[in-house]
Order: sequence, then structure tokens, then C-alpha cells
Amino acid sequence: MQRAAFMTGINKMEIRDIDMPNPKKGEVIVKIEYVGICGSDVHYLEHGRIGDFIVDGDFILGHECAGTVTQLGENVKNLKVGDRVALEPGITCGQCEFCKTGRYNLCPDVEFLATPPYHGCLQNYIAFPENMCFRLPDNVSTKEGALVEPLSVGVHAARQGNVSLGDRVVILGAGCIGLVTLLACKALGASEIIVTDIMPKRLEFAKKLGATSVINSAQSDALKEIEALTAGQGADVVIETAGSSVTYSQTPYIVKRGGTIVLVGMAADDIIGFNFAKLMGKEAQVKTVFRYRNIYPQAINAISGGLIDVKTIVTHEFDFEDSAKAFDFVINNKNDVVKAVIKL
Repeated sequence: MQRAAFMTGINKMEIRDIDMPNPKKGEVIVKIEYVGICGSDVHYLEHGRIGDFIVDGDFILGHECAGTVTQLGENVKNLKVGDRVALEPGITCGQCEFCKTGRYNLCPDVEFLATPPYHGCLQNYIAFPENMCFRLPDNVSTKEGALVEPLSVGVHAARQGNVSLGDRVVILGAGCIGLVTLLACKALGASEIIVTDIMPKRLEFAKKLGATSVINSAQSDALKEIEALTAGQGADVVIETAGSSVTYSQTPYIVKRGGTIVLVGMAADDIIGFNFAKLMGKEAQVKTVFRYRNIYPQAINAISGGLIDVKTIVTHEFDFEDSAKAFDFVINNKNDVVKAVIKL
């Protein structure tokens, strides 16, 4: 038997004994050591659904995880018992046009951890495909391994914006995804990174992680401040990570002529006002982000090589037995928590 933390209702969690998993062909058993608490996990616990994904019955949360391989299934070729790995949480079909063209994050049949009806990883052991388990170098901890998932979103966002040496970037939102996007942009050579948010602690973190300027948009007019900081030119790349209709609507005014807007945050509104007329004379591009693809190896190498220090975003750590308290703390202290992780 092993233990798993189940969501049993709105804002209700309990730890239960469940059967040990058995590896299928091509799978390994991973002893989970760290699980990050993502905004989507919190949203499921608070609301029971995200869009069309509805929690039906008791449900295991968690999709940001890493641990150690303890058992090999048949036909496993590249991993061995004792390897420490980060798990990329989306198992795709491998056969559709999106998988076959390398855009597997768009696979319509993806089985993604902690996305109903698929249970998550907040459990002691999990069976997972070998080809979605990425070995961690000796100098990368499993705590850092669990942070590769959100970091991959940030790297994908920066890539979608084609962030490169000397670019000026504005990041709207300094939550976990905004901060990992900041780390990715810095590693790619952005020379100026302006970050906006309404929470002072998050802006302090952004400054600590390398933002050249931070703006508290609850206290000042962000558009006017950005205009002043950029001498009226705007930003080469504007990345929206807050998922707010307010920040979405700001992006056309901030982007430079010929620049790129990248929309990452998932807004609660079904329809968002957006001034496309403002973009017409700028010939700016608008791109969106859905998870990530083909990034885990590069993200792990960037951590290992010292280009990205991802562990600095962790502000709170909890023990597995305190999972319910961990989620409760994150829900009730959103101003103070940048990233919380659970240690199993």
C-alpha cells in the first residue's frame, strides 16, 4: 500500500491508503519526492472545475513533480533504478498531426496529470511512461526537478516571443509563471525586463530575480510608467501572465512597432475586450501559449549549468501529511505565497 492526498470536495482534502501502482510496458515506477502546488490545483480545490474539466468524485491533485525511479517495467531502455527524474505531466497519443509535427502540447487526446478524469501525482509512487521522465543531473535536486514544469511554461512563453539578446520585455503579472518567464527572458539575453503586478511581495521577488524595473499597478498608472521607462517606444515583447482582462487589454498599448505580444495567463472571462485597431499601425504579432513542448531537457540543462536559479521562487515548503494545511495556507495567503511545494 501507499498514501495519496485526495480532494474529497470543495476545500476538502484527506490522505488515504491506496494500492501500489504496477508498471506497464515502457513505464517506470517513480517514488515522488516533491510536488509543486499550481494555481490550477488550487482552482480545482476551490471551485471543483476549470472550464469544461470538472472534478467528479474523489480526486488526486498535483502535476509538478520529481522523484526517484524504483522499478522498471518491460522494455524500459534508458532509465535505471535509482535515477532521479522530473516528470513531464502530459501523456500524448503520438499519432495525431500535432504529435507528429512536434506540437504535442496541442494533442486533443492528452492525458494530463491532475486534469479530470486523470489523477495527479500527490502520492508516494506513480507509474509513468519512461519517455516522459527526464533524468536530473547530480547537481539538480528533485525540488528543482518539480519546478521544471512551471519553468517550461516560462521558457515556452519567451520562445513564442522570440526573446533574444538586448530585447526590452514587459511581463504583466509576477506570480509563479510571471517569475519563471522573467528567469527565462533573462537567460535568453533580454537586457531590460519591466514587471508589473498589484502585490508588493511578488514585485520584490521580481526585482530580486533580475527585473530592471517593477511597477505596482494598484498604486500607479502602469501604461504611463512603461511609456516613460521606454521613452515612448514600448517593448519588443509583452508577455501577459496574470490572466486578467485588465492586463490583456493593456498589451496593445505597450508593444513596440513590429513587436510581439504573448498571452499566457488564462482569463476567467469568456470574452475579453482587446483593441486590435491599436495594433494595425504597429504590425505587431499576437501569440498564445498552451503549456509547452520539447523544453524539459533544455530547462534542466539551464538549471544544471547555472543559467537559471529556479529554486529561489519557492517561498513555502510543507510535509506531505500536511497537504490539506498546505493548500489552505496557499488559498488564504495569496499575497505572501509565490511558490509552495510539498515534500513527500
